[in-house]
Order: sequence, then C-alpha cells, then structure tokens
Amino acid sequence: MKQYLRLLPAVHELQKDPRFETLKKKFDLHETQLTEFLQQEVGSLRKSLLAEETLIEKATPDFTGQIFKSAELHIQIWQEDRLERVINGTGTVLHTNLGRSRLSDAAIAHVVRTAENYSNLEYQLVAGKRGSRHQIIEDLVVQATGAEAAMVVNNNAAAVFLILSALAKKQEVIVSRGQLVEIGGSFRVSSIMEESGARLVEVGTTNKTHLVDYEQAITEETAMMMKVHTSNFKMIGFTETVETAKLVELTGKHQHVIFYEDLGSGALYDFKQHGIGDEPLVREVIESGVDLVSFSGDKLLGGPQAGLIAGKKELVERLKKHQLARVLRVDKMTLAAMEETLKSYLAGAEKIAELPTIRDIIRPAEDIKVQAQLFIRNLQSKSSNYHSELQESTSQIGGGTMPGVEIPTYIAAITHKRLSAAQLSLCLRKVKPAIVSRIQEDQVCIDFRTINFSELDDLLAGFVACQ
Repeated sequence: MKQYLRLLPAVHELQKDPRFETLKKKFDLHETQLTEFLQQEVGSLRKSLLAEETLIEKATPDFTGQIFKSAELHIQIWQEDRLERVINGTGTVLHTNLGRSRLSDAAIAHVVRTAENYSNLEYQLVAGKRGSRHQIIEDLVVQATGAEAAMVVNNNAAAVFLILSALAKKQEVIVSRGQLVEIGGSFRVSSIMEESGARLVEVGTTNKTHLVDYEQAITEETAMMMKVHTSNFKMIGFTETVETAKLVELTGKHQHVIFYEDLGSGALYDFKQHGIGDEPLVREVIESGVDLVSFSGDKLLGGPQAGLIAGKKELVERLKKHQLARVLRVDKMTLAAMEETLKSYLAGAEKIAELPTIRDIIRPAEDIKVQAQLFIRNLQSKSSNYHSELQESTSQIGGGTMPGVEIPTYIAAITHKRLSAAQLSLCLRKVKPAIVSRIQEDQVCIDFRTINFSELDDLLAGFVACQ
C-alpha cells in the first residue's frame, strides 16, 4: 500500500480543484475551515494506507475524488445540531437522558425574548444602579413555598454543596444512614459532604433510624441536621424513619443546629389528589418549621434545570453572600424560564395544568387511548409492513422521582414484517426527528403519555421511513 502514498494529492492542489469552491458555497464555509477538513481527510487516508487498511480496486485510484466525497460527508455531520429534537415514546415523563421537563409555551416565549434582547438581569431600572439577579424571582419562590427568602443555583446538587459549604464547613452534619443516597452520575451525599468540608456524622442503620439516634449525636460541633428525601428509590419492609416535624422539634432545642431538608424532586403541585405517589409539598415542609429546603427545578416543578433554596431569611442571605453563590449562579435564560413556570403555579389550577410536566403526569389514560388508536389507524393505512395493536400498560414518572409509582396508560405495540424490534428501534432513532421507544416482548412500544398531538405527523413519518 505504501507505493500509493505518492498518489495522495497535496492540499494546495485540492484548493485549486473546482470541487473546493463548490463545497465552500454549499456549506457556507470559510476557506481556512474547508482546508482543515481536507487536511484531516488526507491525513486519515495516509494513515489508512500505511496501516494497509484501505482496499485499492484500481491501479490508479481516484484519491482526490475520495477525499472530497469523504469531506462532504463529514462536513454534513459536523454541521448538524449536536443537541437535537427527540420524540419521547417511552412514556417516562421526566426522562433524564432526554432532557427531563419540557417547558411551557409561556416559559419558552420569555426565554426567547430574554435571549434576543438586553434585560435588567443585574440592573435596578428605577434606581438606575446595579442590582442582583437573586432578586428577579425570589418573591415568586417565596409566594409559591411560603418561605421567608429564597435563591436559585444551577441544580439541586449545587444547592446541597452550597448549603453544606457555607453553613457547615469544618463542622458536623448529622444524616441517617438510610438517607446516604447516590443519584445519577455517581453523585453521593457522603462524597459531596466531604468535598464541601463538612464532617459527616452517620446515625441509625440502613433500614431504621430513631429520634434518639439524632439526639445522642448532637454535640457542640454539630452545625446541621440534614434530612435527604429518598426520591430515587423506595425502601420497604422492616423500616423506620423520623418525621420532619419531630426533627424540627429536636433542633428547636438546640439553637446552634440548623435543620436542612433536601427534597430532591420538590413538588409544588399535589399529585396525591390524583392518587399519584406520596411526594411531600414544599410548602408543607416549610410550614413544618424546617430552616432550609432545596429541590430541583426541572423535575416535578416542570421548569428549567435549577436548584431552588428556600427557608429562613438569615440563612438564605448568608448563602447569597458566599463566594460559591457566584460560581453556581444561573443565567438569564434559566431565570426567564423559571419566572414563567412559577407564575403558572401562582395563577391557579388551570395554568398549573398547562405545564407540560404536570399535564403529562396527570393525563387520563382514556385521553391517551384515543391518541394511540388514531396513530394505529394512520400507520396501518400507510404501510402494510407493520402490525400494531393497542395495549394497556403503565408509565413511569422518571428522573429519580416517585420510585415504584406507575401510572395507567395505553401503548401502540408494533412489530415489523422483516425487522426485529431492536432493528426497528435503531432505525427510529436514526430518523429526523429521532424517535425513542421502549421494547417489550420483542415489540416496539410507543407510550403516548409523552407525545403531543402535534408530534403525531412526525411520529408517523418516522415509522414510514423505516418501513
């Protein structure tokens, strides 16, 4: 193969080829940028020849044509969006891998307005002087939770880290062994506590922790008692935990001890009224007397990725002044989305139901059934390669939220005449927009809980493309 190396074209020769200008115009590339692509292709081909990995079919191969063809393919791939739209046919509402909560129309519109214009992010318009981004939505969080004060950081893990670093560094933090959880990305409460500089004091056992365990652990070195909501798993059987109210009463006897509850998902809407889960409401936890709570913005709240902190004013002010608050602050688009999301909660039940996350979780199974039936009829009329049937099934909440909770739903269970379920699922992930399904009993299953009526045409087109 090495004898073919001399046939490789020089880059300056490629620049003179008419195809150079053609590609430059087609992809709107700068000359330098296109040259870099071609250099990469020449280098890749040279490496392949040296390794004898390239099959040569002609005595005088057209390396120039091969390079331009390969470059065009790679430029097309490079110009595609890395972050692309996906149709979620899994039925998992808060699918972490698919971006969790979808934003409401109002939140999306406010993000766009904020992104395309200047804003008063850190400017007091009336006073004409510098302001603080903490003030933009604090009053809305306070109204929604009943807390004295609030702030927002970039996710709930950041909220946990800030609280421990600012309020318990080099001091003891008491946590039940049954709450030393690990969530996605190997985030462990024990590890984040170590990084924050706080000293972990474990009490109780994995399955049982009593009030006396906390009482006996409190010393002059205790800065905080931390309760972690086990939102990503459920422990059943011979178990016991201490209620928030009792821990509030206990810390009330020790003025130097802060009681902080990490709520994880954090619900402002009562899903229990629909018979879904037993997630505690943030307002109820605040009213019980805890000093601080933190929770996610992009889980049950239905907003953008963020970590919300609410509680006693004196403690929140200390957090705002800590150096980490700047490191962990959110940007203007996140604040815009969170503002509209919180306003929906404060506007009443009708507006709350318009939040996609809330809407999808409480959506009646009969509504989903109608949508699934419509899709099945349309698919059968478009292609004879598919067999589709309506089946009863269950959806999951997802995002480490409400473990064990399953909501009744309807799915389209689909098989293909030639393709296996795995092959069809792969094909669907390659279409635009990509369709993510789940496989059960060698059938590709589409759960319509997480699919809007406006997505049905694209969903159908994806299946037709794979026929």
